[in-house]
Amino acid sequence: MMRREQHQDQQSRVFYELSALVLSLLRSPPTPIQFSDQRPAAAAQISPAGFAALMLGISMALMLCGSVTFFIGFLLMPWVLGLVMVFYVAGVVSSLSVLGKSILCYASPPPPPTSPRKEIPAWKFL
Repeated sequence: MMRREQHQDQQSRVFYELSALVLSLLRSPPTPIQFSDQRPAAAAQISPAGFAALMLGISMALMLCGSVTFFIGFLLMPWVLGLVMVFYVAGVVSSLSVLGKSILCYASPPPPPTSPRKEIPAWKFL
């Protein structure tokens, strides 16, 4: 339980940092490097082509991560299905053994008592 919460906290922290990075890039793009022989340039705004390239890069990175995750899941799916089938067979065998045990114990006579039973008077049950 604690491990899942830590994983969700880490995942939300990564998404928060990614969105903060994207928003900081959109608000104020990095200023060009100033050399001493050049005059200072006005604050540059991001062009529509630059914005499109930024969004394309972000979407490509997300698609690549999603594709890798899908491929890993696709490779692990036979193992997961095999494990489910093993547990299913173990459950069926366990149920059959319990059923057989109940039938055999019902058909066989009870074992003789090893020690004599002490009779309890009826008035103690009142």
